[in-house]
Amino acid sequence: MRSEAASQLGGLERFASAGKGRGLRARRRFAVGELLLSCPAYVAVLTVSERGSHCDGCFARKEGLSKCGRCKQAFYCNVECQKEDWPMHKLECASMCTFGQNWHPSETVRLTARILAKQKTHPERTQSEKLLAVKEFESHLDKLDNEKRELIQNDIAALHHFYSKHLDYPDNAALVVLFAQVNCNGFTIEDEELSHLGSAIFPDVALMNHSCCPNVIVTYKGTLAEVRAVREIEPGEEIFSSYIDLLYPTEDRNDRLRDSYFFSCDCRECTTKEKDKEKLEICKLNDPPSAETVKDMIRYARNVIEEFRRAKHYKYILCHGFVAFLDFFLPPSELLEICELSLDKMGAVFEDSNVYMLHMMYQAMGVCLYVQDWEGALCYGQKIIRPYSKHYPSYSLNVASMWLKLGRLYMALKNRTAGVKALKRAIAIMEVAHGKDHPYISEIKKELEDH
Repeated sequence: MRSEAASQLGGLERFASAGKGRGLRARRRFAVGELLLSCPAYVAVLTVSERGSHCDGCFARKEGLSKCGRCKQAFYCNVECQKEDWPMHKLECASMCTFGQNWHPSETVRLTARILAKQKTHPERTQSEKLLAVKEFESHLDKLDNEKRELIQNDIAALHHFYSKHLDYPDNAALVVLFAQVNCNGFTIEDEELSHLGSAIFPDVALMNHSCCPNVIVTYKGTLAEVRAVREIEPGEEIFSSYIDLLYPTEDRNDRLRDSYFFSCDCRECTTKEKDKEKLEICKLNDPPSAETVKDMIRYARNVIEEFRRAKHYKYILCHGFVAFLDFFLPPSELLEICELSLDKMGAVFEDSNVYMLHMMYQAMGVCLYVQDWEGALCYGQKIIRPYSKHYPSYSLNVASMWLKLGRLYMALKNRTAGVKALKRAIAIMEVAHGKDHPYISEIKKELEDH
């Protein structure tokens, strides 16, 4: 039995949540913007495309990083960061030297390798596991279909292929469980523009259950996860974060939850579906489209979103201060054409504020940023921001990120007045979500001073 002290942390406690299993509950009141929980990463891996611009150890964004003398592919702030990361980096260093350009395990494989190494060197509970241990993670093994099981076996094969020198492998059945646990409990670390920086395991943060009406938000300070209240939380109230993008209507959100996390949400928003009509807004015409036409267009929108996802890589660069796509399966001109054609077709039925229209506008904006078409990117961003502010919850990182992109675009196009206004809107949200002392906020305020 866990002791009462072991199940509590500050003003929080672990408890049995009705119908949800384990959960996290408030033991005192928390105000909007207040920090509930900080959790260092149990393990973390920097995404390959960010090497050289971010430290592999602490994820700090800096210029003039020093590279590992052996593999020359990992970069660090200083000797201290390199020494601290060595127990994990040594899993990859020799292998990277051996395979060269052919070294390409997925982030899931890299993360799992680090968990195996960590469990061997630190069998006791770590600072990241005050409320929940990694070994307690749900795997939902009984819910995996054949396709998911095959993907896990592919990951296991990659683990054996790329990691041999420093790992002791458990048997295949144990590895299947571990990969399933990572898939359900891993976190994506993102920067202020929601660009992917890496993946990590934050056990205590994973204790929180999901709601499409969350009362907290998770942000990152390097490899430290921070959880802050986005509305007032009373004693005895369960702490809920969101596992998914909340832009989409109820059916889409629950499809994603069932596919990735094996449950459906029963929060107020999912029960009432009160925002779905606005999110799926139809053109106001004298002869409105039939229900069947609308259903067909929703089906088309979902298909084209999936087609677009397959057509591009999810790698990013920082281009003149903006996040942009790095590599494409298709040329940017063809991707932009896909966006524009789909927007034209959907626009015959959907209003611009419809979430499927917004999704394709966002993709088009990303392509414009990549080809440095600042005016085109700004045009899409201006259409996106107001509906985003309506569809997303208060203090949404998606809204803050869009204001930030707009602010930087305005500044690049010499519209300082609009740029200052947009950047201040981003800061107002981020001061609640990230905390007023976050380095990202300091960087944005410096941008304002420099302009």
